[in-house]
Amino acid sequence: MTEAAGRHMAAEIDEQPDLFAGLLAERAAIQRVGERIAEHRPRFALLAARGSSDHAALYAKYLIEVLLNLPVGLVSPSTTTLYGAEPDLDGVLLLTISQSGGSPDLLAVTESGRKRGALTVAVTNTADSPINAAAELSVDVRAGQERAVAATKTYSTTLLALHLLVDAVRGGDGSTAAGLPELARATLDDSADAVEEAVRRYRFAERMVTTGRGYSLATALEASLKLAETSYLAARAYSGADLLHGPVAAVDADTAVLALCGGGRGGDSMREVLDAVAERGADICAIGSAAGNCTARHRIPLPPCPEELAPVLEILPIQRLALGLARTRGLDPDQPRGLNKVTKTR
Repeated sequence: MTEAAGRHMAAEIDEQPDLFAGLLAERAAIQRVGERIAEHRPRFALLAARGSSDHAALYAKYLIEVLLNLPVGLVSPSTTTLYGAEPDLDGVLLLTISQSGGSPDLLAVTESGRKRGALTVAVTNTADSPINAAAELSVDVRAGQERAVAATKTYSTTLLALHLLVDAVRGGDGSTAAGLPELARATLDDSADAVEEAVRRYRFAERMVTTGRGYSLATALEASLKLAETSYLAARAYSGADLLHGPVAAVDADTAVLALCGGGRGGDSMREVLDAVAERGADICAIGSAAGNCTARHRIPLPPCPEELAPVLEILPIQRLALGLARTRGLDPDQPRGLNKVTKTR
């Protein structure tokens, strides 16, 4: 398969540092939404999303619980669309995260939530979407049109937008993320050779496990999805803690493991997990700023950054890995079989 395959995905991966800079330059709009949320003093947060956006929602769950000390739940849209549940949402913050802003079930959740007292906030890449119109407040992730079916730039800009939003709610000004565009460019440039080596190592892999803890669990889940939808690889994602509670029994010398090993508490907690996985003979690829401190056969080191921002950088070499594996397997990741850009569910 030639490099023409996946050209949209490749271009959109490379756009991300510039998109981060653009989003940071316009963060005053996100700041205003964060201030409105803070004025409401929510007692609880609910997150509604599907697909890659669901992984971004998990990232937001960690941000809100750790940085705002608010309890958070993930919405099951079918409780609204199939079962007609109508819980009291007075005093609840409802964040609907959708790249397209057009999924019917998420629209129904947003409309229903607003009627039942929730403060509704849409986080989308489509400013004129139905979900934006239904929500009281909205955040534009400013990724521009994404032509590849597999989400890359919309996923990472959503992560950054969510970080800026939560930071604004706690009274921050977004300065923690000020250096992210430069770190993202360094990540893409400096990891290129290690990613190419990973493509060579895993081009014939049949099974892969992705794993991480803390904020990086979202990255593990998104990595699994990217590998499955672009390379048709049987990839499963687990929390590092859950991996040791049973699934590790299925790990052996024929299993490739992508492990997120960043700095901070989440990355530190992965060392024991990877020692156990290595004992079973798995081929481990450690990705992150602390990759050199983890048991692994291959490493993709990343520049250090605050732990809560690491998922924005971690996903970049993984997107490149998914692109490279698809190409080496003779596939076009821009046109995965059976998939459309917008999936409509109820």
